[in-house]
Amino acid sequence: MTDSKPWYLSRTIWASIITILTGAAGLTGLPIDGLDNSALTDTLLQATSAISGLVAVFGRLSAKHRIG
Repeated sequence: MTDSKPWYLSRTIWASIITILTGAAGLTGLPIDGLDNSALTDTLLQATSAISGLVAVFGRLSAKHRIG
């Protein structure tokens, strides 16, 4: 890994941003009309957090360029 790439091309950075956004959405309540808001929100946020965490790990493991 001697080559560098811009930060916005990093899958790890984008997965981390998604994790931050889903955490912020959980703090604000993320209203969804006509459904059980708390259960659906919790389920969606947990799934999104899990997926973005996996993308972050696998993205960094499969990276061929350094972030710079």
